[in-house]
Amino acid sequence: MAKDFDPSDAPRRYYGEELRRLREAAGLTQEALGKLVFCSGGYIGQMEVAVRKPQKDLSEYLDNVLKTDGHFQRMYEMVRKSSRYEDYFAEVVELQSSAESISQFSPLLVPGLMQTADYARALFESANPLRKEVANEELVAARLARSAILDGAKAPLYWAILDEAVLRRPVGGPAIMARQMTYLVDLVRNRTAIIQVVPFSAGAYALMEGSVCLMTFEEAPPTVYLEGPQSGGLVDDPSLVRNFMLAYDLVRAAALSPEASRALIESAAEDYANAPNRAVAQEQLQRRQRQ
Repeated sequence: MAKDFDPSDAPRRYYGEELRRLREAAGLTQEALGKLVFCSGGYIGQMEVAVRKPQKDLSEYLDNVLKTDGHFQRMYEMVRKSSRYEDYFAEVVELQSSAESISQFSPLLVPGLMQTADYARALFESANPLRKEVANEELVAARLARSAILDGAKAPLYWAILDEAVLRRPVGGPAIMARQMTYLVDLVRNRTAIIQVVPFSAGAYALMEGSVCLMTFEEAPPTVYLEGPQSGGLVDDPSLVRNFMLAYDLVRAAALSPEASRALIESAAEDYANAPNRAVAQEQLQRRQRQ
């Protein structure tokens, strides 16, 4: 391990460096150690390069197999406490920050990496009306902080496919949606993201049952993240990952072209921006009809 490496700066990287050092000291390959602790050699490799977050039970197995007297369990706690996100999502945040490419599909909501502050705030407020404002603002700040990975020097190739329902559901009201749609268009124009929309006219298509995020890495196998309400899970089984990649390609084929998708998003932004004027006109028309 590098002499100038400070474990307090990156607990997960420290965990990975220690795992590699102690595995090699024990004369074990990644595959051999994986069999002993009930995971794949690829998973061991991903932890060693800090792509995957260590797990509590796996840390216990590592301590038992490598006879490290709780060393991995203590490092696991250090990694866990260093995260500002829920346990089920903390690993995804770290994976996205080191991904070479991120491909997302969302059937209902704008993905977190592309949300404006107002849009995110409306989601958090609706999810828990009793949550204090200061807590909501902390959640909004954490979500916006994640989007910084799209602007960095090592920004991943980011490709998002949205169901048209994402554009039509007025989260937070017309004004918030107008700004959110405009922001999506700006991401495309700035070449930060490729965005496609699956129109209602496409009918049924692959993956429409839920949100999916595929991630590829320079030094590790691809991984898929599946998300639901208050929960989520990572899939790294090679055969399942291949199935999700094929399904994503099928969704991409069902979607409008990037150019047509941008035009549809621009149209939605214009509709939301004009919504107040239409509401006033409708009210005036109804008033005249009553007279």
